[in-house]
Amino acid sequence: MNRVEPIYAITMRIQELLDDKISSNHRQEVLDEINQLLIQRGTYMEEISEPYTSEELNLGKQIVTLNKSIQEKMDKLFKTLKIEMKQLKQQKNSNRKYINPYENVQTVDGMFMDKKK
Repeated sequence: MNRVEPIYAITMRIQELLDDKISSNHRQEVLDEINQLLIQRGTYMEEISEPYTSEELNLGKQIVTLNKSIQEKMDKLFKTLKIEMKQLKQQKNSNRKYINPYENVQTVDGMFMDKKK
């Protein structure tokens, strides 16, 4: 039996998950599943060792090319996540400023300040 096939199958599953449209509603479930698959794939990778058959080497090369596309898609996913988090932070900040516009106003005009304490 080919020792690299389970790794290839897991890598293909990760690729399929990332190829599907990931909405913000179910993004957490997808990321959790990808994380579990990566952990599972890591345990398989630790178990295999040399010598490799030619079939295993070919699957290994395919896994490397898949990993590159997976990495690009994961980077894109995390960039969109960062953008959404930044927008949410800005929205919270502007909501807070709308509710209390004089929150950060610090003026000493017309006020006597005693320098001694």
